[in-house]
Amino acid sequence: MSAYCNTAVVIKSSPPYERYFLQEYAYSVSNVENLPPYIIRQVSRELYELHGNPPEGIHYTLNDEDITDIQAVIDGPGGTPYFGGSFKVKLNLGKDYPQGPPKAFFLTKIFHPNVAKNGEICVNTLKKDWKPDLGIKHILLTIKCLLIMPNGESALNEEAGKLLLERYDDYFKRAKMMTEIHAQKTSKAVSSNIENHRELDIDNSTSKKHTSDRKLSAEKKKLLKDKKKTLKRL
Repeated sequence: MSAYCNTAVVIKSSPPYERYFLQEYAYSVSNVENLPPYIIRQVSRELYELHGNPPEGIHYTLNDEDITDIQAVIDGPGGTPYFGGSFKVKLNLGKDYPQGPPKAFFLTKIFHPNVAKNGEICVNTLKKDWKPDLGIKHILLTIKCLLIMPNGESALNEEAGKLLLERYDDYFKRAKMMTEIHAQKTSKAVSSNIENHRELDIDNSTSKKHTSDRKLSAEKKKLLKDKKKTLKRL
């Protein structure tokens, strides 16, 4: 029997959180059918609760191809160089979740001591301090707190860590600049507006050129007509 059929059987007697996710994303379970059923149930329950009561400034999206691949957007907290930015993060749940911690990554480029260049996040909650009962919501809140209180002494990005500890103003400016370039929603809108103005200028230039060409053509016709009249007189 296919994974979809197995899931369809479960739906009939499942709790609300399982019916919601398993019915909506039944076809996606086939991508994680090698995982223990308790992991799928655990993730489904956590995501259902997260969907109904998301933390402030955190917006999660479900990967409809793999429910163990969780993506969310975290709003940059006020008073930090990340304010005004929207940062996409990703959690990869392993086969041993929740006994083992997931791996966490920033998909949006960010200048932060505890985020490697490949986006990997270093925080004790996902290492030595991990506990099976912490849950996905707690992880996302921890990542948000990391934007408020970075740890320069445990840095994956050594440059950011050094600036944070020795020249905070320079760190703030650098992190803010990266936020404005990579994490602000308005950046795409500005680029779009610039492109639209560019196209408008091209259209106006083309229109003016066509008008000028028409005027020249009319003048040429008039000159030709005058020449013909002159020849007839001769």
